[in-house]
Amino acid sequence: MLITLCYLYLWARWGRRPAALVLSTVRRLRASRCSFTFCRAAAQPGGARVCLSRGGRVFCVGESQSVDDLNKWALFLVSPFILEAEHIAFVTESIWVQGTSFQEPSSSETVVKWSDCCLPLACRPGDPYQLIAKASVDNFSKLGVAFMEDRLQMDNGLIAQKIVSVHLKDPALKELSKASNKQVQAPLPSPEASLEAQPAQGVMEQAGQGDWKAAGEGPSPQRRGCAPVSESAADGDPGQGSTELCQLHLSSCHECLELENSTIESVRCASAENIPDLPHDCSSSVEGTAGELCPERKGKRVNISGKAPNILLYVGSGSEEALGQLQQVRSVLTDCVDTDSYTLYHLLEDSALRDPWPDNCLLLVIASRDPIPKGIHHRFMAYLSQGGKVLGLSSSFTFGDLRVARRDVLRNTAQNLVFSKADGSEVRLSVLSSGYVYEEGPSLGRLQGHLENEDKDKMIVHVPFGTHGGEAILCQVHLELPPSAPLVQTTDDFNVLKSSNTRRLEVLKEILTALGLSCDAPQAPALTPLYLLLAAEEIQGPFMQWLARHVDPEGVIKSSKLSLKFVSSYTSEAEITPSSIPVVTDPEGFSSEHFNLETYRQNLQSTRLGRVILFAEVTSTTMSLLDGLMFEMPQEMGLIAIAVRQTQGKGRGPNAWLSPVGCALSTLLVSIPLRSQLGQRIPFVQHLMSLAVVEAVRSIPEYEDINLRVKWPNDIYYSDLMKIGGVLVNSTLVGETFYILIGCGFNVTNSNPTICINDLIEEHNKQNKAGLKPLQADCLIARAVTVLEKLIDRFQDQGPDGVLPLYYKYWAHSGQQVRLGSSEGPAVSIVGLDDSGFLQVHQEGGGVVSVHPDGNSFDMLRNLIVPKRP
Repeated sequence: MLITLCYLYLWARWGRRPAALVLSTVRRLRASRCSFTFCRAAAQPGGARVCLSRGGRVFCVGESQSVDDLNKWALFLVSPFILEAEHIAFVTESIWVQGTSFQEPSSSETVVKWSDCCLPLACRPGDPYQLIAKASVDNFSKLGVAFMEDRLQMDNGLIAQKIVSVHLKDPALKELSKASNKQVQAPLPSPEASLEAQPAQGVMEQAGQGDWKAAGEGPSPQRRGCAPVSESAADGDPGQGSTELCQLHLSSCHECLELENSTIESVRCASAENIPDLPHDCSSSVEGTAGELCPERKGKRVNISGKAPNILLYVGSGSEEALGQLQQVRSVLTDCVDTDSYTLYHLLEDSALRDPWPDNCLLLVIASRDPIPKGIHHRFMAYLSQGGKVLGLSSSFTFGDLRVARRDVLRNTAQNLVFSKADGSEVRLSVLSSGYVYEEGPSLGRLQGHLENEDKDKMIVHVPFGTHGGEAILCQVHLELPPSAPLVQTTDDFNVLKSSNTRRLEVLKEILTALGLSCDAPQAPALTPLYLLLAAEEIQGPFMQWLARHVDPEGVIKSSKLSLKFVSSYTSEAEITPSSIPVVTDPEGFSSEHFNLETYRQNLQSTRLGRVILFAEVTSTTMSLLDGLMFEMPQEMGLIAIAVRQTQGKGRGPNAWLSPVGCALSTLLVSIPLRSQLGQRIPFVQHLMSLAVVEAVRSIPEYEDINLRVKWPNDIYYSDLMKIGGVLVNSTLVGETFYILIGCGFNVTNSNPTICINDLIEEHNKQNKAGLKPLQADCLIARAVTVLEKLIDRFQDQGPDGVLPLYYKYWAHSGQQVRLGSSEGPAVSIVGLDDSGFLQVHQEGGGVVSVHPDGNSFDMLRNLIVPKRP
């Protein structure tokens, strides 16, 4: 009845101008919860009353449309989110027509930009492309009139088809509020996650197909989701702590930095494939202003294209094989580029054909062996012609006169590649061939790669295209695949590919840099507080009593290197420096995704060592953390420092120790009486620690054949090929006791830049059709400490003979030959260790002698010298 009366009222006032009529109608009727729809006459909702008709478009009033489920919409970050009483929420449906651009209206009326009149709240990519936004009554009416008069301008070539006001029900409002309040970054899901998966829990949540419907109706048919692209059609950004309407610039970080400088890393947008996005690139401004807008990125490569920092990954169909390829490509690109500067998206086939992705793509990566469909190939070429950048990874994609020829003899085999860099230098490495090579083709760019064979088969070509700076670098070697990939068929191929793994990443970074991306290493992470954790509850009382006696009135223990301030809880205001670190004593506040205290406790079977833990997510170096405690703490408490990351890790001599996430990092305190078997042979300590790590892995049932070995004097190796870890020992003699800090780091889960223990397990599973599970750092640190305590006890009881049989079982030097003095010196054969832990060698025609390192910090088996006898 109300609708009818309103309709009659409007009919009586038909002569009014459209703008006044629309505004008056919306103001008078919006409290009734009816819906206002602006659409083409052919799309008029059933049962709705037409209030205005103009040029084939209508403004009508009908039953309330509601949105009660945003579970599958992509929610934009709105800080804070408030739907004011005087605002209207509405949905805009748009389509994108290739080659169509907005035409200026012929009338004297001004163009109205959609993004200037509203604040986007959520989007759903698809056909049509849907956006939920909010606007004041006046601005909503202004948008409607502009649509009626064909002067409404969307962004990025989108053409509005319908605008309809909606009522946001409580569940939808809660989702928006939840999205606006979150401060943590969404975890990166696996590429196999389906569109129906639960939303990623981040500042901007996963979305897709939650349909809006008329009140009282059942769920409407769901549309198929599309490829994740930057939602730049809904450009609007409230700014930090503001509800002011302004444009959300997906290609600039100016407003983004104003949102929350301290939590910029957490600003993400989830696409329809549940892939987080960083929609603002701090390096995307033009060079002249980049330093002003983003001073923290000064010196980095600038994204002068003005595009959103999106890297789109096309792998063809949605088959299981294609999704596996997607995962490999995403993984290797994550290792090469700063993921705080770029976002990786899966570009589905449907989206490649339909969506406006070229305007929001810095780099298109094509990694599909299947033929590229004609329509998609046409769009890829259009992108190139507009200045786009393309990277082909073992793909069938070619253009112009460039052709791909099949070489079955090369397929999935390790081959030697010569890669020419932009500066003219060359990199030689082993690569996995796809079984195809490039033939013919146009004049090539600076970067090239060919096999070291008689034909010098072209495997990497650099092809400029068009007059706007477009270029493609196409590869027929598997730069995207790690040496552990299923396509690697033999152990020999695995070994040579692993040996070249660092150079594989070097080549890929060179290619990405040539295509305009920045591969600069991210800034070192900020230091974090230490947490005091106890592996055994029975030592809590004695330790806290000891601590109370040794801290000063402010709770601080000082040493020559640092101050540790013991506190019950940590607040972000507390300063952390390499020389001053808070130590949180309340374990209730501790949690870490990289270290599980219960796992550590279950695997620690020692009676003395490693029972009191100082844990840090990020610290400068674990070797300095125990400095102020090592001489005072009772031996039975067994102090150990464990970290996930080190910013200044120490190696032998002047060497630094790289400490990526996935490396088991610890420093263990051990006290050894001077007048004991081991006290008289302190160099053996490093051998025992290396042996303990190897035995910690190979003593696990079914892991006995994992080819982990010790290399004299202090390294942990895969076979005799690649280093997996190392040991650093510092000892101080105080009275009759050696206080020894044993620093140890070994790769557990980090495959790059070299190799890790889980790589060996994966390769063992592949070659032996086994199903061994990967290992974790917390487990192996505890097992290594347990084994070390047993080895020390055995050494103290039996001397070197008690441990050397096990050491020789795992060492990498049986029958190895080295040269004395220099690379031209006499060749000798390694036969074992002497009573002090130094190498013994046998020279042909001579006897067995002990040799010492010459002091170089690179390879202690080089330039060995025979010490002069006194």
